Amino acid sequence: MHHSMLKSRLCWRTAITQHPQLKAYQQALLENLARNVEQVSLVAIDLEMTGLNPACDQILSIGVVPIEQGRILLQQAQHKLVQIEGSVGQSATIHGILDMHLQQAVSMKTAMQWFLSVTQGKVLVAHHSPLDLAFLQVGLAQTYNEHIKLMAVDTLALEKKRLLRQHEVLQEGALRLGASRARYGLPVYAAHNALIDAIACGELLLAQVAAMGGGDKLKVSELF
Repeated sequence: MHHSMLKSRLCWRTAITQHPQLKAYQQALLENLARNVEQVSLVAIDLEMTGLNPACDQILSIGVVPIEQGRILLQQAQHKLVQIEGSVGQSATIHGILDMHLQQAVSMKTAMQWFLSVTQGKVLVAHHSPLDLAFLQVGLAQTYNEHIKLMAVDTLALEKKRLLRQHEVLQEGALRLGASRARYGLPVYAAHNALIDAIACGELLLAQVAAMGGGDKLKVSELF
C-alpha cells in the first residue's frame, strides 16, 4: 500500500510538471521506487542557510556525496557556496561562512542547475529533510519558474520510527545527527559544514539500512 501511494503521488507530480528537466527528474525517481536500495544510486545532501525560514532566509552552501552499492564515494563528493543578497549576518556564528567566503560563490541559478545535474536519477538522502527540501524547492522555483515537490529519505524520520518501535522515550536532542550517529557507534564529526554533514548523513543511512536488514532486501519505497 505504501509503495502504491508513493507511486501514485509521484506519477501525479510527474504528469503536472511542465519544465522538461524537472519532469525528467521526477520520472527518474519514480523508476527507482520499486528497486532494492543497493540497486539504486543515492546521494546524501546537506545545506547551510542564513536561517530556518525558506520564505525569507537563503541557501549559503550545498554539500552532496554519492552512495553506490552501500559505499560512500568520497572522491565524488562536492560542495558549492551560493551567492546571497545582503550579508550572512549573525548566522555566521553557526556555520562559520563569512561574507568574504562568498566572493567566489556561484549564483543561485547556477547552484540549482548544478544540483539537478548531480542528483538526477539518484535518491536524495537528508537528515531532517523537510527543511533542506523546502529551501531547494524555493531555489528551483526561482530558477525554473515552476514549483516542484522534492522527495528524500529522511534519516531523522527513520531513526525516530526505530526508537518509537523500541518504546524509547525521545529525549530533547535525541534525533540530532550526532546523537543518532552515536547510537550506531559512528565517529563524532564537526557539525554545520554542508559537506561534512552530508557525509555524516550518508554514513548514518548505511548504518540504519544495515540494522533494517540490508540494502539487498529493502525497497527504496520502504525508506520514505
